[in-house]
Amino acid sequence: MKRVSTPPVSSTAPANDPTFENVWDELVWRGLVHVSTDPEALRALLAGDPITYYCGFDPTAPSLHLGNLVQLLVLRRLQLAGHKPLGLVGGSTGLIGDPRPTAERTLNTRETVTEWVSRLRAQIERYLSFEGENAARMVNNLDWTAPLSAIDFLREIGKHYRVGTMLKKDAVSARLNSDAGISYTEFSYQILQGMDYLELFRQYDCVLQTGGSDQWGNLTSGTDLIHRVEGRSVHAIGTPLITNSDGTKFGKSEGNAIWLDAEMCSPYRMYQFWLNTDDADVVDRLKVFTFLTRAEIEEYAALVESEPFRRAAQKRLALEVTALVHGPEATGAVIAASEALFGQGDLTTLDATILRQAIEELPHAEVDAGTPVGQALVATGLVASLSEARRAIAQGGVSLDGQRVESESTTVTGALPGGLSVLRRGKKTLAGLVVRG
Repeated sequence: MKRVSTPPVSSTAPANDPTFENVWDELVWRGLVHVSTDPEALRALLAGDPITYYCGFDPTAPSLHLGNLVQLLVLRRLQLAGHKPLGLVGGSTGLIGDPRPTAERTLNTRETVTEWVSRLRAQIERYLSFEGENAARMVNNLDWTAPLSAIDFLREIGKHYRVGTMLKKDAVSARLNSDAGISYTEFSYQILQGMDYLELFRQYDCVLQTGGSDQWGNLTSGTDLIHRVEGRSVHAIGTPLITNSDGTKFGKSEGNAIWLDAEMCSPYRMYQFWLNTDDADVVDRLKVFTFLTRAEIEEYAALVESEPFRRAAQKRLALEVTALVHGPEATGAVIAASEALFGQGDLTTLDATILRQAIEELPHAEVDAGTPVGQALVATGLVASLSEARRAIAQGGVSLDGQRVESESTTVTGALPGGLSVLRRGKKTLAGLVVRG
């Protein structure tokens, strides 16, 4: 079998798989179409002249997360196929928030939403090209919502909606059947999103909206509104919700989302997240989150079956996605840190920022310079007591900054970049030290 090696990190621009003549077929093969308005019409539409399409992102947090990354990459794939993207940040819908399945959202202040709009816009722009004949545009739905009075909204938009139909939407019916119920504010969200599609249709001849399948009711709110008001048929694609093979929600770990903002989720943590992907999930992740070709992914699928212990697919996945989100330079530093921590590189040459990020993902403690190694072992939780620390050192099973500890009198100096140190007990049990002084 041909060996697939992990390439060096590069800044090669993403590209669609040239073996697919129609981007629709590639989206389907990658598992990115869970539901759509009319598959045959969409296939023909995407094979023809460039169309304008959009996806919306609400500023309900200061950063996008991996679930949003699915949509960002769909936007990019369609643009690479020649179509014209609109990236919408919901300055108005972010003040409301789409209905969650269980409870009402806490409304953020206008100042907070304005700040988050700017942050999300900067993140979205990294995945799109703003040059050429199919250059992307960024839009904010506050621009057409803010000038609209409540009376005009009810007369011009609200009259086209039927309450019975609105009640049948999954997000609404789930809340109606919950103890929390649903407020009129969140009940009206689908009308606002429908109005967005109508406005973009009128301004830019936008004829396709993409989003998660859990947003299908909101997506079709727009297609239905345009059909009623303009007499035109437009389209929507709902991507599947990404879940793990065991049914758990993807990208969540004890309530911590994997954010795209490096300050909220470090490049090191993101790389490790992908590196720990289960064998049962990794091929699907390669399809959704990378621009590897079908042939390349099939080779990695074969390696998962024949040589799972090498984790070649996970390494390539971690490399590709971390480079997409954080860039090749940061990814190269992360890979070097990951390898050095496990004895395959020189710890003293690592980038101090990346090393600190790595240590924060390990059991770690803050100690003074000159602290005996035994005390540091206890402080980090690698051993339960000083007597256990002495035994581990005597047995030759402890190293500090990559060097075996020969004596229990050895002290911590913070010799690594940034005044840090790394303890290892055995081959794989690591802990970090932030050394004061």
